[in-house]
Amino acid sequence: MLVLGISGLDRAAALKKRMMPGLDPREQRLVQGLDSAAALVDENGVIAASAQERHDGVKGTGAFPADAVAACLRMAGATLSDVDLVAHGFRYQPSAAFELDDYLRRWYREAYSEGVQLDVLRSHYPDQDWERKLVRVPHHLAHAASTYHLSGFADALVLVADGMGETESTSLFSGHDGRLETLRTYPIGSSLGILYSVVTQYLGFLPGMDEYKVMGLAPYGDIGSFPDAGLVTLRPDGGLSVPLLACDKTPEERETHRGAIRRLEELFGPARHPDAPITQRHMDIAAVLQRSLEQSLLYVLDGAPGKAYRDLCMAGGVALNCTANGLIARSGRFDRMFVQPASGDDGTALGAALHVLRSHVPAVPAAMGMPYWGEEFGATEIEAALATLGPGHRVRHLPGEALLAETSDLIAAGKVVAWFQGRMEFGPRALGNRSILADPTAPDMRAHLNAVVKQREEFRPFAPAVVAEEAGEYFEIEPGEEGLYRHMLVVARVRDKYRDELPSITHVDGSARVQVVDRELAPRFHALIRRFGDDHRTPVVLNTSFNLRGQPIVRTPQEAVATYARSALDALAIGDWLVGREPAGGSDE
Repeated sequence: MLVLGISGLDRAAALKKRMMPGLDPREQRLVQGLDSAAALVDENGVIAASAQERHDGVKGTGAFPADAVAACLRMAGATLSDVDLVAHGFRYQPSAAFELDDYLRRWYREAYSEGVQLDVLRSHYPDQDWERKLVRVPHHLAHAASTYHLSGFADALVLVADGMGETESTSLFSGHDGRLETLRTYPIGSSLGILYSVVTQYLGFLPGMDEYKVMGLAPYGDIGSFPDAGLVTLRPDGGLSVPLLACDKTPEERETHRGAIRRLEELFGPARHPDAPITQRHMDIAAVLQRSLEQSLLYVLDGAPGKAYRDLCMAGGVALNCTANGLIARSGRFDRMFVQPASGDDGTALGAALHVLRSHVPAVPAAMGMPYWGEEFGATEIEAALATLGPGHRVRHLPGEALLAETSDLIAAGKVVAWFQGRMEFGPRALGNRSILADPTAPDMRAHLNAVVKQREEFRPFAPAVVAEEAGEYFEIEPGEEGLYRHMLVVARVRDKYRDELPSITHVDGSARVQVVDRELAPRFHALIRRFGDDHRTPVVLNTSFNLRGQPIVRTPQEAVATYARSALDALAIGDWLVGREPAGGSDE
């Protein structure tokens, strides 16, 4: 059975612009249905998955993922007619709630309803029987399926937390022998995801995209600076309330969160303009928010109804908060934990497809490896891309160990190397196939990358990638826990004796968003890090995504070469080729 999953709400962003013209970009992003993607699965597992932003270049786009669908079918050698069912990660139903005001009526009628989704599909693929083929999957169920069915846990508690699904913001599921059952849901008015996004907006960042910046800012802050903030109330019945969200009293405020922003200004002072400096006050607010999130997640998990669970699966946008994930992992509440690497709404394409597949073909969950489910390119495409380079670049063909040795030496010499290999990752993290690599022992490398290469805020940390066999030496990772850190979604402590030795990946609080690299699952990336460790003492590299400011992670060789050429990157290792910049004055050969 072949099932295609899709995410996103194609008409939502345009509808908001029509309803509320003139909003600033941050307010315009307050819309359901972004991060559109496609995924293709069958009885043997995940065949392909790709986010639409990697194709059209619009970060976080909610446009119908036509390019991503085409790429998934291309990777499978299939056509849409070969697909048995198409699963969509939303299932809005008519209800009295959509009759409360004109905004809500229009949202349902013009963006959310089943009729709209059928119209969108027909506009792209008019020759399919969409009344039979389309299966709409509730949003949080799609999130839950995306993590449970890839976890390898037969019996698990599943936590989904995001901004909102159709009617809920947080959900707990029981996963048992391949089936999911809802245990408890929390309404939108208690949304931890919306709370985090509103404070992200208040701090001058893009909501729905820059929450990870706030997470990175939090360790610089003092949680005692605002002891009476009261961002979340933990209720005796196990529920949550977020008083801030009740401050959005009108439909216009609900669409912009201006009421909540005003309340934040009463609590914390003026909102930060996006171009204004970041002060200690902003750091303290980020710290208070992060602590509130962590306490709330632990409270929800402790209040899970039913039996005690020893395994935990997580998904939803809040599950991308790797600091909170690290706290949960260290809490001792669970023996094992799995966070699906595409936990944002792009992952609901995958989850919707898995839910529909497993509804027809039941199976106990099998553990996934690496999410290398995107496109791969051969020598012909790479050579064609390299041919577009202008003068000033040196291209060498270095197969096998030669490429590893040269790349290792460049990194050790303080160079910044783009690394483009194999199939593209699915999800927001570069996991060694579309990466920028550097020496984590260089004291000034973090500042150099932030200022010159990535052109981003100075406070933001970078992640380390370490070979699995030595992960416990450098990081507080116990034997047998290495798999939890495979997808760069859980923070670990850098061991005290290595914090000074690894300054460019050690955050201000001594933590790191570590990626543990397994020899079998990521052989070439593992071989490079192993070579770097053997040649230069430390089997750890700094790993960040291969993109520049405002750009999605590169997908094709053409994008890789063009991004390298216009950047301050020192070199590009692409397939079996190594590209470097000629010194001023021409070649030295």
